[in-house]
Amino acid sequence: MVNSVDVHLDEMIMSFSKQICCFSLVMGRRKIEYFLVPLTINHLWSSKVCGGGAVVGEEFMLSHYGHPSGGKPSSAESFCYTKYRYIFGVLSLWNPLKLVINCLILLNFFKITISTKEPDTEGNALLDLMLALNDSNGQTNWDPYLVSPCFSWNHVNCRDEHVESLNLNSLGFSGTLSPAITKLKFLVTLELQNNSLSGPLPDYLGNMVHLQNINLASNKFNGSIPSSWGQLSNLKNLDLSSNNLTGRIPKKLFSVAIFNFTGTHLACGVSLEEPCISGSPLQVSTSMSRLKVIATSASCGAFIFLILVAVLAYRYHQFHKEKNDIFVDVAGEDDRKFSLGQLRRFSWRELQLATDNFSENNIIGQGGFGKVYKGILSDNMKVAVKRLADYYSPGGEAAFQREIQLISVAVHKNLLRLIGFCTTSSERILVYPYMQNLSVAYRLRELKPGEKGLDWPTRKNIAFGAAHGLEYLHEHCNPKIIHRDLKAANILLDDNFEPVLGDFGLAKHVDTKFTHVTTQVRGTMGHIAPEYISTGKSSEKTDVFGYGITLLELVTGQRAIDLSRLEEEEEVLLLDHIKKLLSENRLDDIVDGNLKTYDRKEVETIVQVALLCTNSSPEGRPKMTEVVKMLQGIGLAEKWAKWEQLEDAMKQDLSLMSRQYIWAEDSCTDQEAIQLSKAR
Repeated sequence: MVNSVDVHLDEMIMSFSKQICCFSLVMGRRKIEYFLVPLTINHLWSSKVCGGGAVVGEEFMLSHYGHPSGGKPSSAESFCYTKYRYIFGVLSLWNPLKLVINCLILLNFFKITISTKEPDTEGNALLDLMLALNDSNGQTNWDPYLVSPCFSWNHVNCRDEHVESLNLNSLGFSGTLSPAITKLKFLVTLELQNNSLSGPLPDYLGNMVHLQNINLASNKFNGSIPSSWGQLSNLKNLDLSSNNLTGRIPKKLFSVAIFNFTGTHLACGVSLEEPCISGSPLQVSTSMSRLKVIATSASCGAFIFLILVAVLAYRYHQFHKEKNDIFVDVAGEDDRKFSLGQLRRFSWRELQLATDNFSENNIIGQGGFGKVYKGILSDNMKVAVKRLADYYSPGGEAAFQREIQLISVAVHKNLLRLIGFCTTSSERILVYPYMQNLSVAYRLRELKPGEKGLDWPTRKNIAFGAAHGLEYLHEHCNPKIIHRDLKAANILLDDNFEPVLGDFGLAKHVDTKFTHVTTQVRGTMGHIAPEYISTGKSSEKTDVFGYGITLLELVTGQRAIDLSRLEEEEEVLLLDHIKKLLSENRLDDIVDGNLKTYDRKEVETIVQVALLCTNSSPEGRPKMTEVVKMLQGIGLAEKWAKWEQLEDAMKQDLSLMSRQYIWAEDSCTDQEAIQLSKAR
């Protein structure tokens, strides 16, 4: 195992921006020469003569710095060669757009799989953990040959190359918690609820100082809560409900913001001064209070009873008044009422009750912005409760309220309406109406047996509706709102299958340090415009690019990135796959196989609009007002003819340039100091 490799992403970006790196790769019986060109957009065309791309595959070897003509590979190369066995991505010949996107994927691969100094520590810990949990059903499907669990292990989220959260709920585990979990030194969230885990609660969890969220509810744990758990100073959420636990609860755990000990035999509730769930009132007074009660005369008791009745009546009146109040008390505003139109401010307790204490059973969605729970309010209204993860706003609560006010005034039939919100010292929650038919992505790819799919007229209507909603955000909101993460999963469907865009206006509120797919931008790989990747700056045109990819999802039913395509071709990106089929006049092969009937002319129109929207240059993409017209056939023919001319001219130029170079086997561009990493 190689422990000395240390490649930093910043250094690699610097290296790629200044140099041309040569790769020789062996895949099966094929040996291919590839060249990675700079990521910088402005340098792409000057470097396009290098062509090619990179394949990270089962038989993987780099031949760069030090031995361009062969020779013994470095430790890093041997490491990649022996430990990384799955095909990861492809950078195709003569395709600058694909080159930019996949260079980032490749960089992220190197960052995840090579740059850690102890590459197997957390991976081995997780495998040991899984062995003890008794994953008899193979639900996790973790591959021990992958260098880092951060790359593609499901149920695992990472930050800065370290495992930060484990979401292992409802997977049928029947074992115990292994001490190996303590090797996950940066673990923040541990979710193992709704399994059949047994044995005592491990005291060594008390040494994992970064833990903020622990959910072990609905298992078969027994014994008492270890006193060491009181040392978890960062703990914010603790759910041990529905376990066979007994004994006393460490005092410090009652200071946790959200806790739940119901359904256990722990000492709380009616027999003690402490509640069994956060937010519940104290059932009885302290022992000192009991002495006072004993010493108090019957007349004093009656007097106190009357006072309590009066207080409860007052609180009841205030509660119902507050429910209908459309004003919010904003800190720092001289205690004035701050109008948020028709937005309703929910209390934390209201949303706790609506979602059954944010039960995992009520989760209906999860993404970069956090989890979404189905909830039922006291008036039986169904809602979707979005609990923002990694929330950040430099202006505090007042700034957050001003921002959601901007979101709330964006009212359009194709935009998801914001009902209200909730803020606490540690939580930011948004409340939306519940969409019975869930998302477009669900209807395309995640249907359960017997559920209705999307026919062609519905897909066409979704394309039009999403375009109208996006046009409204760009052209009719002041200030304009940029979505930043438009995709099929963020287009919801109401009871009549009308599309509504969700998650708009949220990207600026989320801490971009938390990464699932990209390192510096907020979005989903495959939907992100190339200029957003290279500069981190978004505009309306980045949304247009995402809309174009979404159109391709509607037509094909496929994901924007699908590594399984590598079994038959070299096209990982849906966009490149479509271009390839279109160049071969295979329009019917583009269409989703689940569509029994469709209008071929309408499919052709939507595919053409999609390709115009996904132009590699933002200046070459249409505005959403133009997109709406093109979907109706207005001005499309002229723009498409121009697009085809440019594509043909580009192919001819590149073909001519490629014939000017003869690349010898195992040859490499002769440059000094070409390297991915420095000696450590």
